[in-house]
Amino acid sequence: MRYELADHEWTAIKPMLPNKPRGVPRVNDRRVLNGIFWVLRSGAPWRDLPTAFGPYTTCYNRFVRWRRAGVWARIIEALATAHDAAVQMIDTSIVRVHQHGACITRNQRQSILTSKIHAVVDGNGLPVRLALSPGEAHDVRLAGKLLSRLKSGSMLLADRGYDADWIRELAMKKGAWANIPPKSNRSDPICFSPYLYRARNQVERFFNRIKQCRRVATRYDRLAANYLAFVQLASIRLWLRLNESAS
Repeated sequence: MRYELADHEWTAIKPMLPNKPRGVPRVNDRRVLNGIFWVLRSGAPWRDLPTAFGPYTTCYNRFVRWRRAGVWARIIEALATAHDAAVQMIDTSIVRVHQHGACITRNQRQSILTSKIHAVVDGNGLPVRLALSPGEAHDVRLAGKLLSRLKSGSMLLADRGYDADWIRELAMKKGAWANIPPKSNRSDPICFSPYLYRARNQVERFFNRIKQCRRVATRYDRLAANYLAFVQLASIRLWLRLNESAS
């Protein structure tokens, strides 16, 4: 069936899943993951999950339970340790919130109309750090957190929206160079290479790739944590496919 984990993908991800040495054995992890990835890629409601993946409640409960346990976040972090540290790119992408995922009055922390994905990717367009904010939040709101692991000697690429003195100073303290086009109102000259800046299209390609997953292209989830988990799963799939192309 489409979207199922290939053998090499399952081999890579299996050791990073939680162990359950005692008690009743879990339902087949690979089958459950295939069901989760089917929902991620198709965008269908959980109730529409094909019976080949087992009860939809099993897939949904596993998705939520492992999200709460930080499993998805740990997997993407483990895969990202292999990233190319020579170039780092930061950007955001707006996602429309479906009417079924709209905010309810009792939960004001959820975004109403749009959400914003924040991402740092490497020179190959593979995700290194991910975060989520309401759509109206400024692009630089989470920049400090996302760039906290910049490597010495790396180059940071970002669009003009990230032209802030504190971001350039942060990169300098990390031993990196911020190649960011200066805003028109800057009075002091800034070192900027338009030629090297052309590589920034990799972060745009990253957003295009993960938005091929309909659960990422449109936010159907009321809980921001669940939506971010789908973004992480789409990013995990990118890393797994890279392992195959590199082998």
